[in-house]
Amino acid sequence: QVQLVESGGGLVQAGGSLRLSCSASGSIFSINIMRWYRQAPGLQREVVAAITSGGSTDYADSVKGRFTISRGNAKNTIYLEVNSLKPEDTAVYYCNAPFIVTMDRKTLYNTWGQGTQVTVSS
Repeated sequence: QVQLVESGGGLVQAGGSLRLSCSASGSIFSINIMRWYRQAPGLQREVVAAITSGGSTDYADSVKGRFTISRGNAKNTIYLEVNSLKPEDTAVYYCNAPFIVTMDRKTLYNTWGQGTQVTVSS
């Protein structure tokens, strides 16, 4: 069974930093793109950052210059460095893989992790 597991969230003061992790496990052949989303209470889930297998990255305007997405040395692991945090960054942060090819060459669509809570106090 393929799953995404996030970790690293917590409570931090405004201006602080956190490092979020997402690890994909299971019978995985390849994952091309991985994304971080967030969802604040009462708001829609929004994409924060994305990274391809080749290392290309993209960010939402609201986090450019403050957040950094990267791939880990372990295969199928990504990170999100969140710096200069603001109270409006408070949300559940989710890892997402739009396409996962399994070892038996099946394609899984839109796989989500369970989320990790980030709370920024003012």
